[in-house]
Amino acid sequence: MAKVLRCGDLMPGCNFVAEGKDVADVMAKGVEHAKKAHGLSQIPPDLAKKVQAAIKDK
Repeated sequence: MAKVLRCGDLMPGCNFVAEGKDVADVMAKGVEHAKKAHGLSQIPPDLAKKVQAAIKDK
């Protein structure tokens, strides 16, 4: 089943939405977005867990 991540669920005001075939696909898109849009050079483990928990079935 396809997955979706809405960045606004974690970063209020952000309209980015990542969709993918699985959690790994969406995580990769989310990491790239976090680097470009939010200036994060690395994703701390605690944030990665929050992001993973925010990924839902589409």
